[in-house]
Amino acid sequence: MRQREEVQEVSRTGALTGPEDPPAAPDLANGDRPRERLRQVGSRGVSNRELLAALVGSGGRAGSATEIADRVLARAGGSLRRLTRLSPAALERIPGVGRAVSSRIAAAAEIGRRAEAERLEAGLAIQGPEDVCRVMGPQLRSLAQEEFHALLLDRRHRLIRDVLVTRGLLDASLIHAREVFREAIVEHAAAVLLVHNHPSGDPTPSAEDRAVTEALVGAGEALGIPVLDHVIVAERGCRSLLTGARSTPPGAAARVRGPAAAGLPLGTRG
Repeated sequence: MRQREEVQEVSRTGALTGPEDPPAAPDLANGDRPRERLRQVGSRGVSNRELLAALVGSGGRAGSATEIADRVLARAGGSLRRLTRLSPAALERIPGVGRAVSSRIAAAAEIGRRAEAERLEAGLAIQGPEDVCRVMGPQLRSLAQEEFHALLLDRRHRLIRDVLVTRGLLDASLIHAREVFREAIVEHAAAVLLVHNHPSGDPTPSAEDRAVTEALVGAGEALGIPVLDHVIVAERGCRSLLTGARSTPPGAAARVRGPAAAGLPLGTRG
């Protein structure tokens, strides 16, 4: 009886095959290979679903990367902006999302926020509440908690520095004038613009907002460093507390041409 043939055979294409060679893996559709597709067409050429799937990486027992990405998008109502507001714990309740994937998504969201925040560079002229909305909106509008910032300006209302005063629930008793004006004095600021966000999405000022503004305006007058405005940033737009002017949501706001267009007299420029 002939022994079992052990020699490799030459295929019609000239490739060597043998009994120990694994079967070829089936070709996957591009949608199941999000990283490869991203490399082929670039990040601008893929869908939100594919971008998320690239962050997910590889699937597992809970499904493919694209299936997991679909669940993540569904949890955020199809909105990337809402997705950036989901905590890692909320993400990890989605089947297929563990600590590694939730951390990658959170890191990607924060990179986007910080990249937008870099637009607020020293020397930028702040002409009115629409400028504040345009440059601070991407940084603040999608946050799940309130942040209170003071923009320190020079005599020509150019940005010197962005100071984070508090993070958390806005409380008049917790925001002290010294925290706002100490840095303004150190930086020799000529004026201050106050900015904070409303995670609710509604920019309508609260009684607490007005109390904080009144206290800080008074402190600024006493120190000779005027508070030019207090702008609330939210998903549905921005609102000036001192003038009542409303701005369109960040990203859609047109660049203002001057102080009169924004409704906020910021003084003489030169």
